[in-house]
Amino acid sequence: MKLALFDLDETLISGDCSSLWSAYMVANGWVADEQAFLQQDAALMQQYAVGKMDMQEYMRCTLVPLAGRSETDVAAMVANYIQDVIAPRIYAQARECLAAHRAQGDRTVIISASGEHLVRPIARFLGVEETLAIGVEIKEGRFTGATQGTMTYREGKVSRLLELINQDDSLLQQASFYSDSHNDLPLLTRVGQPVAVNPDAILLQHARQAGWPVYAWR
Repeated sequence: MKLALFDLDETLISGDCSSLWSAYMVANGWVADEQAFLQQDAALMQQYAVGKMDMQEYMRCTLVPLAGRSETDVAAMVANYIQDVIAPRIYAQARECLAAHRAQGDRTVIISASGEHLVRPIARFLGVEETLAIGVEIKEGRFTGATQGTMTYREGKVSRLLELINQDDSLLQQASFYSDSHNDLPLLTRVGQPVAVNPDAILLQHARQAGWPVYAWR
């Protein structure tokens, strides 16, 4: 069984699910200082674009509105968010690609640098059961506002994936990985079949030099 790995944001969906979720929380009254919250989100996302984001800081900021909220309440809001915001943003080609890998019997995994409270339900909506995402801490059924574990960001995606496959590097050599971001080059350069989807400028240049497939999904 071959691995078919997928980034989520800007790869399977148009947009970044974390930033879209931030805007959704604001729209639904979950954020105290709305303007400052959105400005901070935008500033940190600009750092992501150039590969300089402090992911710990980004998660700390974006989890503030969830601190103290119950898993049930957050899950309900996320379900509405997926229907309202994510569903219309799923690329048709992404659905087709996922279906093709399933038909081949491949093991599909979404690996994302967004929080697991978003990635897992979005993945299920896409028909994918296995995910690797940034862990969020929950105690006594409520979000604490903290993260846990190794973050699935840059080299963290590689280490978390190797844990999942019991350090079997041969599985990476047979794996495909679809991503839009140069932040995923640590994993893209480890798999046998890297694929650039809607790549940013840095990834596009690397993909062309390396002879990787480049897809434009809309």
